[in-house]
Order: sequence, then structure tokens, then C-alpha cells
Amino acid sequence: MTKMVQDDGSSSVTSSPLQFFSLMSISPNLGSPYPWLRELKSEERGLFLIQLLLSCANHVAAGSLENANLCLEQISILASSEGDSMQRMSAYFMEALGERILKSLPGLYKAINSTKISLVSEQILIRKLFFELCPFLKLAFVISNQAILEAIEGEKMVHIIDLNSAEPAQWIALLQALSARPEGPPHLRITGIHEQKEVLEQTALKLTEEAEKLDIPFQFNPIVSKLENLGLESLRVKTGEALAISSVLQLHTLLASDEDSLRKTPPSSKNSNSVHLQRVVLQMNQSTLGELLEKDVINGLSPSPDSTSSAPFSARMEGFLASLWGLSPKIMVVAEQESNHNGATLMERLLEALYFYAALFDCLESTVSRTSIDRMKVEKMLFGEEIKSIIACEGAERRERHEKLEKWVQRLDLAGFGRMPLSYYGLLQGRRLLQSYGCEGYKIKEENGCFVICWHDRALFSVSAWRCRRYD
Repeated sequence: MTKMVQDDGSSSVTSSPLQFFSLMSISPNLGSPYPWLRELKSEERGLFLIQLLLSCANHVAAGSLENANLCLEQISILASSEGDSMQRMSAYFMEALGERILKSLPGLYKAINSTKISLVSEQILIRKLFFELCPFLKLAFVISNQAILEAIEGEKMVHIIDLNSAEPAQWIALLQALSARPEGPPHLRITGIHEQKEVLEQTALKLTEEAEKLDIPFQFNPIVSKLENLGLESLRVKTGEALAISSVLQLHTLLASDEDSLRKTPPSSKNSNSVHLQRVVLQMNQSTLGELLEKDVINGLSPSPDSTSSAPFSARMEGFLASLWGLSPKIMVVAEQESNHNGATLMERLLEALYFYAALFDCLESTVSRTSIDRMKVEKMLFGEEIKSIIACEGAERRERHEKLEKWVQRLDLAGFGRMPLSYYGLLQGRRLLQSYGCEGYKIKEENGCFVICWHDRALFSVSAWRCRRYD
């Protein structure tokens, strides 16, 4: 590749297909596919894919299906679910953009998806694979359990409400910790909430077996319900028991019903991303997606906090959090994705999602073999489906409305909860767990009493603990 030294001593690409593309908008008149697409080097291909994805999203948002189709055709040449992290991630963003186009043709979309079935067994398997391949859920469980143990110290009757009772590993670990208490274990009741009866049955069986083995008085109260349809009377909270609530990657789904609370992007920012992108593409020359992120090479593409995201509060969330506050929990632990995927526009969500999922694909690229079938399943059936929700869906159908910790702090504070600083011992436990993975990329850090789980310097998940202010 030829480079030209500019007057200021910096270099810029001057004879590359990438430069040719970056200076022009996609147009059907250019023809497709370009014969040189397959000849791009890894770093060029990654940059080109970012440009194509953003251009395609712009065309989809503008209703220009012919241009969007051309972009998708070109992306399909470069993207691959079996390639490097950028190729794999792009394949799922391509699918999501394609699905969004199909949704604009409801008859065709329904015809294509009429026989699609989501198996409960598949959902359980994918969550378990994610739990095993990445440390994020394990970290959330370890930190949550430590916070709960500290909050219920000395209590004789303990009731835990799990807002997504899909993974018994968290509570098996808690049962083991409770059995080692000097004063002996409490009577423990866990209320598990999940929309699939089979999931709750499996959880109940495993926890009951563990409790019997440890000789801990235990009850499991299963509630088959979606979170938004949950009747709090079914929780059967009793006087005299210490109540703890655990929400791992669940609260954000309640934002789906509050579409009207989303802010609109200011008109003045309409073309800023595409202009900045043309400038950035000529500067990017890294070999992996992780390096692109670490260098902040697409810094400036992300919308500003003032132009994105929903309002701090929403009607359904307000009611739900107020109801939880009314139960007077000694502690509520909340884990959420640390990214804003709830912007008002497609472009806002696409830009944020590129950052977030690029880091997730990179961490799997660095820690799991590229030939791993389990890795492919997690990327397709978990990451890919989340990307579809963020990119292809609108209204109540868009359930993956991840938001950053600062928004959850506002919501929980307004609902009457006070922050409980997570303990240093919890931080040590988390770091010890990460050391067992033998990968320096995973990190955990403390921020204002909360913990943030990162891949290198990119924050991906947060864990925070809360209590009713009436206790203070």
C-alpha cells in the first residue's frame, strides 16, 4: 500500500481501495461485487466492514432499500461466521440489518419466519455455554452472593427473589457459603421467576438436592411469568424474613413498553457521523478489532450522552421499582450490560452496539479456539439474537434495551433506593476468579462503590448493590 507523507509529517493512505470507498457514497451505479474486495488485507477488510455496516444502516434508516441491498451484498463477501472477530461480528450485524429490511415487508417476513421455533432446551444450553466460556456471569454471581451474605449476616430466616432463575450455579454457591456460617445456616427460601416452567423445574431440582446434601432448611417457590407480568403478591414475602433481590441482566427488559420516553436525536447531528467516518477510515490501520477499540479509532462516532437513550425513568419501570421498594429488601443487587443500546435511532444503537459486541467477540477470539462449536453457538444464538433485537426491532419487540450504570443509578435513586458500596472482599474474590482464566484482558474495577467488568479498558457489565433508604 502506498502512503504519502503530509506537510505535518503524518502519513495517509493514497492508493488503496479503502480510500476510494471512503471518499464516495455507496451507489448501485458502482457495480457489485467489486473484484478487489476479496484481496483486502485483514486490517483493510475490518475498516471496510465498519464503513459498509454504517453506510447500510444509513440507507436502511432513510428507506433506500436498493442501496442498502448493495451494501449487504458487499458485506456478505467480506463477513463470515467462521472468520476473524470483525468478520464474525459483521456477519451478525448484516443479518440484523437484513431482518430489519424484511420487517418493512411484513407479509414476506412472516412467510419466511412462519416455522421458526425457539426451543427451551436451546436457550438453557446457550446460557450455560456463555456462563462457561466467559467470566461475566460468574463474576456477577460471585459479587452478588458476597453482597447478599454480608447483608443477611446473622439472619435466621432469609428469602431471596431471583428475577431470572435460569442458572442454579449462583445459588448452589450461596448454599455452600451459608452452610459454613459459624452460627449455622438460616432457613432459606428462594423465589425463582422465569417464563419457562422447564427452566424452573431444573433449577428447583438442583437446589433442593444441594440443600439436602448440606442439611440446610430450604424451599423453592417457582413463578412462571415474564417480568413485566409479575404479580408481586405471588412472591409471598413474609414478616420477619430478611429479603434479598437479585437481578442479573433483567431490569432493562422492562423498558420495552416505554417507547414514547425515548429522546430524539437533534437534527444538527444528522450527518456528523458520516463525515467523521470518512476522516477516521483513512487513519485506521490496526490488525485486530481489539486494537481498533483500544486506540479509540472510531472515537467520535458514538453519539453524545445528550442525544441518546431513554429518559431516566419510565412508567413501567417506575411502578416495578416502587413495588420492589415496598417489599423492604435488605439488599437488591443489580447487574446490567454497561452500554447504551436504547437510543432513539437506528444509527445511535448501531454505533454503541459495534463497540460493545466488538469487545465480546474479541474476548472470545482471544480465549476460545476459532474452531470451537460452543463459541459459534454463543455468538450466533446469544450475541447474534441480541444484535437482532437492538438493530432489527422496534417498540415492545425490542427487549434488549441495555443502558449504562449512570442511568440505573438515577432510576434506583428516584425509586427510593440508596446505594450500598460493594465490599473490597467482593472485589478480591472477583479478581481471583479472573486470574483463574489466565487471560490479562479481563479486568474488574471499582467505581463509586459499584464494580465494572471490562475487556481491557472497555467496560462491558456493571454490578451495583442497593437498599431501601428506610433502613438508613
